[in-house]
Amino acid sequence: MLPTLLLSLLLALGMSGCSAIKITYNNAPELSYWWLDSYLDFGEAQSLQVRSDLSVLQAWHRQSELPAYASTLEKLQRMAPSSVTPEQVCSLFADLKSRFQTVLDQTESASVALAPTLKAEQLDHLARQFDKRNQKWRGEWQDGTPTERSARRLKQLTDRAEMFYGRLEEPQLAVLRASLAVSAFDASLSYREAVRRQQDTLQTLRRLQTGTPTDIRTRVEVRTLLGRLINSPDATYRNYAEKMNQENCRTFSTLHNSTTSAQRLKVIETLRDYEADVRALMAAGR
Repeated sequence: MLPTLLLSLLLALGMSGCSAIKITYNNAPELSYWWLDSYLDFGEAQSLQVRSDLSVLQAWHRQSELPAYASTLEKLQRMAPSSVTPEQVCSLFADLKSRFQTVLDQTESASVALAPTLKAEQLDHLARQFDKRNQKWRGEWQDGTPTERSARRLKQLTDRAEMFYGRLEEPQLAVLRASLAVSAFDASLSYREAVRRQQDTLQTLRRLQTGTPTDIRTRVEVRTLLGRLINSPDATYRNYAEKMNQENCRTFSTLHNSTTSAQRLKVIETLRDYEADVRALMAAGR
């Protein structure tokens, strides 16, 4: 539970503007703690342990992972002036997935320590928080007319792209609209998988509240749960996820290839700023 919630937060924080990266990263343990606490309502002993674990995770991440991020940002700057292929984009996505898995693996011991200490009322609280999140997600992606849902997706994609390229012009907006018109995105299937993950998490944690917990049993349960969260046992969803991955690679490459020289200069400047912030964070930890 700890790693999946934490990583969701860290990924969200990673989308912050360049000027906010250093502040956000330096405060990530505290921000992460409060976010996790909203889901699990920690007791005093749990709070002390989770805060300690998050600080240790950040120190490891600063030393071991930030150099890889800086290298990736350098690579992206070299690629930005030229056109790119879907295969190149998918390779970058695979690298990011590998980094995600590395951080996930690093959180296993903390999760093993935390899981058996969770009380029934905390898991009930977690279930209610999942329900709230699901209600919000349905409102954003399943309610409303198809036209309204498509408009929300277009705005989301546009906002993310403009963080790097600056204001999109009609050729780039046309790329996004064309992609959405033929997209394989299936809100119902995505929602079904989200609920499956939540129920799997709750069931696993509740099993660990029964019997005599052992480190080996807990580690096996946590490790296999994390495996199912990353690689769904649902073949239909796995095929869908791969289809969406390929679609995203094609969309991003087509979008980038439609940009002007000024927009590519803007993305280089943005990436350079990100790299400078990452290297400053690396130096601060020495």
